[in-house]
Amino acid sequence: MEDVYEKKRPYNRYRLKEMQIKLDIDLSYLEQSEGPDTKLGLKIKERKNAGARFTTARYDRWLSAVVIWIGDGRERTERKINLTVPQGKFLFNLPFPSADFLTVRKIMEKAGVGASNSSEIIDIVELLIEFKVIESEK
Repeated sequence: MEDVYEKKRPYNRYRLKEMQIKLDIDLSYLEQSEGPDTKLGLKIKERKNAGARFTTARYDRWLSAVVIWIGDGRERTERKINLTVPQGKFLFNLPFPSADFLTVRKIMEKAGVGASNSSEIIDIVELLIEFKVIESEK
């Protein structure tokens, strides 16, 4: 640091001590294993009479939002979940209630969603299971 005076105002001028900084970050713990215990092996399908409304995107084959009603009568509230494109493509390919269960991994392959989006897919699956829109095979 160096004090510099120009006209009436003094200010500090800073210089770098090091011209290069090396940073090593290990993100391997974020990688999900491909074993049967992972959530990508969970078998799911849409629940019959779930009471959810799926909104399709305007120009493509994916969903843009899911609307869920929570509660009964006057206490009933609407919860709208806006979806990312990978989530929308995934839910567009979700098996109907009358169809057989499919694994999350298989639905992702069918929808053309890459493994890099698996965390957001698992997030939406867990949320929709919690709201009883999706059922899983025990």
